[in-house]
Amino acid sequence: MDVVALGESMVTFLPGAPGRLADVPSFDRAIGGAESNVACVLAAAGHSARWVSRVGADGFGQHLVERIAGYGVDVRAVHRDPARPTGIYFRTAGDRGTGAHEVAYYRTGSAASAMSVGNVDLAAVRAGRVLHLSGITAALSPECRELMDALTAPRAGRPLLSFDVNHRPGLWRTADGPLVLLDLARRADVVFVGEDEAAQAWGIEGGPEAVREALPEPDVLVVKRGARGATAFASRRPPVLEPALRVDVVATTGAGDAFAAGFLSATLRGLPLPARLRYGHLFAAAALTTAGDLAPPPARDHADRLSDLDGAAWGRLRLGPGWTQADAAEQEANTP
Repeated sequence: MDVVALGESMVTFLPGAPGRLADVPSFDRAIGGAESNVACVLAAAGHSARWVSRVGADGFGQHLVERIAGYGVDVRAVHRDPARPTGIYFRTAGDRGTGAHEVAYYRTGSAASAMSVGNVDLAAVRAGRVLHLSGITAALSPECRELMDALTAPRAGRPLLSFDVNHRPGLWRTADGPLVLLDLARRADVVFVGEDEAAQAWGIEGGPEAVREALPEPDVLVVKRGARGATAFASRRPPVLEPALRVDVVATTGAGDAFAAGFLSATLRGLPLPARLRYGHLFAAAALTTAGDLAPPPARDHADRLSDLDGAAWGRLRLGPGWTQADAAEQEANTP
């Protein structure tokens, strides 16, 4: 298995029309979950991927398992919990960054929040070249936090540990959430964190270099800077900055997960650090130009051709809805 991802996935209800949750008359069902999103995108990109979690023994849980399996993800280590429900949430059409955006979560007491060292198949979790985790899981329950501690502990034969900080202040019931996330990040091999996220969680100002100073332990640290691009730090090498692409944004949901998937896809292929960042940007652009949480990534040869562009051509790219279906040569030729 190339990648194993562990974490909660929920059934997502997307509004059929813009407006307040109180006014939206109908919703379309989809799926959402940071870790399962990464697994799905990697499977769609041609990698072998496994998702490990718990869902309720209900229709929503069955829907999640079937949809995620439909992307080619191995779901055999997903446990059905007869006593706890599958988490669900509703959201409005506006992007998360706007004041009008609303999200209503119904995940308290969910099956995934009961994940623990005793009820998760640890052998299945550790059976990949890469193990991908996020800070969301640690916030779900004390049992989940203990599981994250166990999975990130140093041990012989541990997979390459990928950790997306994913700071969600509303999930934490205790004030030590930021410190827990910092500790988990320090144990990981590859860490993804937003520059704004580091400021919110840890009060770190001063740009990517300040984040690296606070997190010197990971072999690779990726600091995402939104429209300004992303900076990667690797042990004993100078930092690498790759500018973000110009994108006609449809929705921002899922872009961070897609970026992580793109970076990990290039990592699994042994590509150099600049190409890994560009892969992250390309996969994120696929998500940004799609309405849902999940979007098919560009075909490998398409992504390779775009990733190999020189700096000037990369800077001229502008990607809109449907770009992943276009031929790479046409995309380049039609870019101003």
